[in-house]
Order: sequence, then structure tokens, then C-alpha cells
Amino acid sequence: MGDSDSEGSDGEGGMGNVSRVIIRPPGVSGKAKRGQICFDAAFETGNLGKANLIGDFEYDLFLRPDTCNPRYRFWFNFTVDNVKQDQKVIFNLVNISKSRNLFNSGLTPLVKSSSRPKWQRLPKKHVFYYRSPHHQNHYVLSFVFCFDKEDDVYQFALAPPYSYSRLQSYLNVIENRQNQAEKKFTKSVLTKSLQNRNVDLITIDHVTGKLKTNRIDRSFIRVIVILCRSHANASPASFMCQGFLEFLLSSHNIAKILRENFVFKIVPMVNPDGVFLGNNRCNLIGQDMNRVWQVATEFSHPEIYAIKNMLREIDNSDSYQIDFVVDLHAHTSLHGCFIYGNTYEDVYRYERHLVFPRLFAGNAPDYAANNMIFNADEKKSGCARRFCCERLSDTVNAYTLEISMGGHYLKDGKTVAAYTEEGYYRCGRNLARTFLQYYRFINVLPVPLPTEVRQKKRRPRTHQSRSRSKTRYEVKPRPKTTRCYAPISYTNLSICYDSGGSSDEGGFSPTRTVAPGSSHFSGYRNYRRVASSTTIPSTSSQQHQQTHDQFALLRIKSGRFDLAHDPLLHDYCGKTKSQSPEKQTRFEVPVNVPPKPYLSIIDLNQLTRGSLKMKSASFED
Repeated sequence: MGDSDSEGSDGEGGMGNVSRVIIRPPGVSGKAKRGQICFDAAFETGNLGKANLIGDFEYDLFLRPDTCNPRYRFWFNFTVDNVKQDQKVIFNLVNISKSRNLFNSGLTPLVKSSSRPKWQRLPKKHVFYYRSPHHQNHYVLSFVFCFDKEDDVYQFALAPPYSYSRLQSYLNVIENRQNQAEKKFTKSVLTKSLQNRNVDLITIDHVTGKLKTNRIDRSFIRVIVILCRSHANASPASFMCQGFLEFLLSSHNIAKILRENFVFKIVPMVNPDGVFLGNNRCNLIGQDMNRVWQVATEFSHPEIYAIKNMLREIDNSDSYQIDFVVDLHAHTSLHGCFIYGNTYEDVYRYERHLVFPRLFAGNAPDYAANNMIFNADEKKSGCARRFCCERLSDTVNAYTLEISMGGHYLKDGKTVAAYTEEGYYRCGRNLARTFLQYYRFINVLPVPLPTEVRQKKRRPRTHQSRSRSKTRYEVKPRPKTTRCYAPISYTNLSICYDSGGSSDEGGFSPTRTVAPGSSHFSGYRNYRRVASSTTIPSTSSQQHQQTHDQFALLRIKSGRFDLAHDPLLHDYCGKTKSQSPEKQTRFEVPVNVPPKPYLSIIDLNQLTRGSLKMKSASFED
């Protein structure tokens, strides 16, 4: 049925993909004519193993499985040329291995051409997904297409491809674009893959030297780690990572605050070999890179092995603390963006673990809360999320952030809006904004006053006002309504975090030991054990519990503090109200951010019940 006009594609670029294969009708030979379609997938991220002509206008296409692993067959990316004007064809992808996917829920393939380089989805009425008895009851994806330009080269793909070469070009562009005198990031090679490709590490560290002390003084530097592209088919995750990186390197106020207070470690492509070869999930040797974290070795999984060493080194440092490890993925069977988290026996750690997903849900209009899962599934013990929460310190929050390859539901809950590249970029920007809200919520960063929030830009009055209508309409006054805020309640447990357990400031796991070669105050928060030996006077602790509510989040947002009528608060001169009655005034400007609570915890159950509204203007920057 098919003859090739070139050599086989057994080289590194093809790995079994078709390479310039022209499909001729039976009994036809010689030079190819217009309409005898030529298939090609021997390029980076390409995947198409075989093409057969089964009718005048119908082709059976076979996907190439992952290298060294025949189990996974879902990603496809191939080109078609040598077509005829207004030629109509039917393509059947006949060996898809994943039965549960978004093709049942409206997902359609993408197409672009040389004259129209923007990706577009095929109409749903032209796409069919069914189980075919003629193909051993395998699931078949069939779609109809009409070629309207003879000279164009058409490309079909499951999702917008994001190749290894594109990542290298993008990193070189932003590296050359930044000011050499004031670099916003540094790029380094964390390790080499099995096929000698770079595993890049982007480091953003602008924390001043004064803050770089040690954990004994509780002024350690917080580190946020972002991992991406463990699975080769998760190209939407790369767009999301690029949107996150672009926002973080921009001149936006939120980006400046994040760069000045936190260190970011970003690995934009964990599996470069699988991405280059056009695999669905695995690397070169057929290993799922998000299932081997507990058994990764230097020889079979050098990428995961190097990332694990980096995480352990930061976690054992005396000056750094890992707060987040976020692994970016793309989902093939669910809509929207959502987060997978962990479960913990420590109920307080579990409640703190729920805060970030709740804040992210308020930032992302495409967030699908119904798809969010928190578990400790043994089948996924080798993924990054499970490994980081079990092997690293108790302060680490490890999540898997998923975004759909298809689309997200609109407000009506029925209509699905397809994702574009801009939609993936926007999700990355929302992730960066959520980090700022989280650290303001736990009082690591100060919450600005409403007067400090950027005012909306009004149109300059440089033009003449429009003539008003002579007809006057009566404007009814707006009815006065009371606005009640949902308070953040504090539950007094009469325990000190420094005496054990885990907290937002840190804690230690009683069963863990210090890593070899680390100091006495390094590793898994061993300084907590030293702190637990000290006692706190009862009078000062009681006063701290009573006065901390004066700096609750909602009072900070409202910006109104009545220090004069509070007998327990001190003025700026260190005198109480009874000692200096002449200084009993109202302050519209708040005092500095209060110290983090030692003897109280936030009742985070209100977050899951939806009583906390994170829509205040205080979080706008």
C-alpha cells in the first residue's frame, strides 16, 4: 500500500516514525501524483508509526508506542502534504491505548498549515470516537478533513507541541534579553539525560544578604521548586511553566515582591529525551518518570536522581527551607485545572496543606474543584508529590498541578471552552499570584492597606465632555446594607509549635534522622528539638494569645485599628495606655506585621466550608 521515497527512519530523529511515506493505491507505481498523500513524522515530537490506505478516501493510521514500552499509545503529531485541492479524507487512529480520555467529552485534534500557523481545533461534528470491531475492539479516533490548499503542509496533533528545541531557544532569548548588570535569573545545567540533552535549572535568587542567616534565628530563606514535563505528552504544562516564568521575570509589582523575598528553582523539562522522541509518557528506556522517584538511579534516571539530590541539599541547608514543590502536568481525561495533594496523619499539617489549593481556586476562574484529590495512594508512591511529602521535611507542601488538554467549563457548568496557548500562560500567571496571597495569608509578607492598593487608571480629561441629554432621569439612591465580614477564628490549643510536631514555620518528623554530613541544626528541622527544651513564661504567652486577634487578616484589610481602646496593646514608645493617656488616638495606618502565632492556630476548616472570601482589594497589587 505504501512506498517510501526515502530511507527508513530508524535514526534518533524517527525511532520508528514514518518518514516521507507516500501512500499509493494498489497497483500504482511511479512518480507520486497530486492527491497521493505523503505522511511524515520523523521530526522532533513527531509520532506516527504506520499509514494504510483502506479505501478511496480513507486511511488507517497506527501510533508508534513509547520507546521500549508498548503500553502507551496516545500522543500523535504528524504532517501531511502532496494533497489535491478540495480533497476530502477520513483518518482513523486505530490503536489508541487509553480508553478513558477527553475524546468522549468533546476533545478534537488540532490542525495548522504552513499558510495558517495558528493551531485550530477540528469541529466536533467531524470527529468520532468509538470502539471498532474491525480493529480488535480497540478504540478508534476518526475525523474527516478537507484540504483547501494544494501547496500547504498540514500538521495534526493531540495538543500544541512544545519541543526541546523550543525550550532551548526560549531560554537563550530571555537570557540574552536580560540586563547583564542586574540579572534576574541564572541558567545552569543540572545534569545530562541518557541521550546527552540538557536538564536545565532556572534559579531566581534576589533575597538580600541580611536575610540569609540561619534557622536558629527563624529567618531562613523560603524556596519554591517548580518541576515540569515529566511526561512527554504534557505540552500544555510547558506553556503553563513559560507563563509562570515570564510573569516572575517581568516588572510587575507582584513579581518584584516574590523575587525579593523567595528563591525559585525551576526545572522546565524533566524528561527531555521523551519529549524529543515524541513519546507519550516514558523516557528513552520506557520508564515513567513520575513513578520512579523512590528507585531512581544515576544510570537509569539521571534527571530524577539529580533533582532528588538538589532537593536534599536544600532541605539539609542551615539557611534555606523548601516550602513548595509543585509538579506541572497535563490531564487527558478531565476538564479545567486542579490540584492533587497529599493526606497526613497530622491533622494540622493536613489543614495547612489545604490552604494553597483554596487560594488558587479563588484566583483561577477555570479551576475545577470537583477534580481535586488529596490521597496517599500506594500506586503513586513513586511520583514527585508523594516522594517529597514523605522524604523531605514536614514544612514541604508538595502538589501536582494538572491542566486539561481539552478545555474548561464556563460559569453555566455545561459549556466547555477550549484551551489555547494563552489560556495555559494565564494559568501559570495565576500560580505566581497565588504564592503572594499564600504568604500574605500566613503573615510572612505584609498585607497592604486599601489606600496602598493601586488605584484604577482613569481616562485623562483631555477631551471635551459630551453634551448631556435634556431629559433628566431620577437616580434612586442605593439602599444601605450592612456588610459583615467572615471572621478568622483562632482556636487556643495551649501548645507551642516549637515543642514538636510540624507547623508553618517548620517542625520535625520524630522518626526521621539527620542526613549524613549535615550539621546539628540542619536537615529535618533539628533546631526544633533545641527550642523545645526552652520554656515560655505563662504571662507572656497568655498576653500573646489575647492580643494576636487584633491583627487578624480582616482587620488588616479594613485598615482600622483602635489602639486607644485596647488596654493590652502598647504604643510605639513602649508605654501602655495607663502610663500615657495623652497618646490615646486612632491610627489609620497599621503597625508592622505581627509575629507569627506560636500558641494559636488558624481554624482552616472555614476555608473548606467556603466562609472565607478572598476577594478583598487587599490582595490586589
